[in-house]
Amino acid sequence: MNGWEILIPGFCGMGLHLKMDGFRMVYTAIAVLMWGVAGVFSREYMAHYKNKARYYIFFWATFLATVGVFLSADLYTTFIFFEIMSFTSYVWVAFDERAESLRAAETYLAVAVIGGMVMLMGLFLLHDVLGTLDMDEIGPAARAVLAGRETFESGQAVHVAGGFGSAKAQLYVAGGLMLFGFGAKAGCFPLHIWLPKAHPVAPAPASALLSGILTKAGVFGVILVSCVMFGSDGAWGLLIAGLGLVTMFLGALLAVFSVNLKRTLACSSVSQIGFIMTGIGMSCLLAWSGEGNLLAVRGAFLHMVNHSLIKLVLFLCAGAVYMNLHQLDLNDVRGFGRGKPALCFCFLMGALGIGGIPLWNGYVSKTLLHESIVEYAHLLEEGALAGEAVGVSPALLPVLTNPSVWKAAEWVFLFTGGMTVAYMVKLFVALFVDRHPDRQAEFDEMSSHYMRPLSRAVLVGAAAILPVLGMAPHLTMDRLADLGQGFFQGVGHAHAIHFFSFVNLKGGLISIGIGAVLYLAVIRQFLMKPGKAGGRDYANLWPVWLDLENLVYRPVIEKALPGICGAVCRSFDHMVDGLVVLARKTVCRQLPEPKTYLEGNWLGHVLGAFVDNWLLLWDGLTGKRKKGDPRGSAVSRFIDRERRIKHMGELVEQSFSFGLMLACIGLCVTLGYLLASFYYGM
Repeated sequence: MNGWEILIPGFCGMGLHLKMDGFRMVYTAIAVLMWGVAGVFSREYMAHYKNKARYYIFFWATFLATVGVFLSADLYTTFIFFEIMSFTSYVWVAFDERAESLRAAETYLAVAVIGGMVMLMGLFLLHDVLGTLDMDEIGPAARAVLAGRETFESGQAVHVAGGFGSAKAQLYVAGGLMLFGFGAKAGCFPLHIWLPKAHPVAPAPASALLSGILTKAGVFGVILVSCVMFGSDGAWGLLIAGLGLVTMFLGALLAVFSVNLKRTLACSSVSQIGFIMTGIGMSCLLAWSGEGNLLAVRGAFLHMVNHSLIKLVLFLCAGAVYMNLHQLDLNDVRGFGRGKPALCFCFLMGALGIGGIPLWNGYVSKTLLHESIVEYAHLLEEGALAGEAVGVSPALLPVLTNPSVWKAAEWVFLFTGGMTVAYMVKLFVALFVDRHPDRQAEFDEMSSHYMRPLSRAVLVGAAAILPVLGMAPHLTMDRLADLGQGFFQGVGHAHAIHFFSFVNLKGGLISIGIGAVLYLAVIRQFLMKPGKAGGRDYANLWPVWLDLENLVYRPVIEKALPGICGAVCRSFDHMVDGLVVLARKTVCRQLPEPKTYLEGNWLGHVLGAFVDNWLLLWDGLTGKRKKGDPRGSAVSRFIDRERRIKHMGELVEQSFSFGLMLACIGLCVTLGYLLASFYYGM
């Protein structure tokens, strides 16, 4: 789908460039659906809040910014809307202005701002290397740089501006900086710290959007960097796949330990972003191997879509719980869902979808992702990748070409899927099977009025989409994948996938079995403790100190970084003082000053003599001073004051001269850098 393009020249200097194609159309439609459902649900959820107007202003401002990100046709436009989206969504996290909300919002804003600034540095460097930020041009230009050519497919010259280091190295640095910025918003490890803290404190409709689609704006950028710029680069594919595997496993592990309903769903979002990142990495590796990568491409895109729709449903179900109980701890909300079939249906559809259960949408995308790992391992076993033909660093070859490594990656994938099943079973059992030891009768009385009919209708409608997509994957999900795969720069031809054959069902069944074992043997046995009336309560056994933000990021940013910068600045200050002292003791040695100063201009002598005579006359008239009493001359005092004033003026003059000298040195260094850049650019 070619679609349309809109160019608004001159906006913020470089103009705005918007475009519509298959991928953008799908995610614009998803944004409209998610904001529509969340907006309807917000009418009930926000009814008792005082600052509803503020919420809705930033609710729709974030919608426009998010759609702007997905419609952007160049990275400058992406950056503009990306930053607007970050600042408008900050209000969601800080909305209720409680201490924990403000702290979570502080973390969210810090990650967003630092990530945005790092991304901007990457865009500067990318434009310097390629001469363009247009998404249709950066792919061919980047491939030309990686191949060492001076032109790309259209015959246009690659613009490699002056600088130090090779253009290929600069391109990798630019890609790394952009990956940092986009990965921070996506929630990729190790920049995932904002997700588990922002979601529990934000209003539930906002949490659904933060998890379901704002993280996908970050994934959108990761796709651009990985699939468009480094689409067939093995080293880059290994980096993205490795980050994806770590992110998916860590997020699922945190979710297993969590006992807060929304925090568990937030950690689940981290894990699902890991699944998507793994698919993006596998698409790069399969393209690098020379084989088609459409399994990974279609799996990554469909899992983006599925995760958006699933988290919309699950977070709104959590919102229905919170707006009735104003609590999220599983021990406090257990049993709330009993006798509420609509809520049970919606939550069950989301849980089955995200768990990868056959006949639900999550199974389809996870099957494609799993098969992409299996396909790459199979290629390695067949010896399709010859070590001497691989254009990557020899240090990476043992990882890239070892089938055992990717067999292990497959088991990490399956085990993480099992953890997903385990923590979703934990949530479902807590809400709909367990009974509250004290308040169950109160919960049962809410069965008829816990949610308004309109909110219930839109939530049930959104949940019904999930099994429809999963039960007819060839009619629904294959067509969605056909629309979106072009944006990923997929190579090869898509072949029909028999999703419900035993070979493909086997991976899902293994994860389900692992999940059952983890729930029964780990969660029920080790992550629960004796509670009231002989029952068992959910226990949060995750070590409090094992928090990446408090353990690493805050100490580094708040203590270590200011201390290091202060030490560096003090050392430079002392160095300059030392140079001045050295100069005064050597080439600019200062003569010793006389103890008395008789010199001075005529004004000092005249004023001093006048004061002396006046005091002498006064003493004679008053008789206060006896004859022979000593009195110092005022002349020396005036001269001494004159000397001090002159000395202060000299110090000011010397300081100003020293500042001019430093400015001159800085200009000379800058001129030297420009000349060197011009020389190397030639």
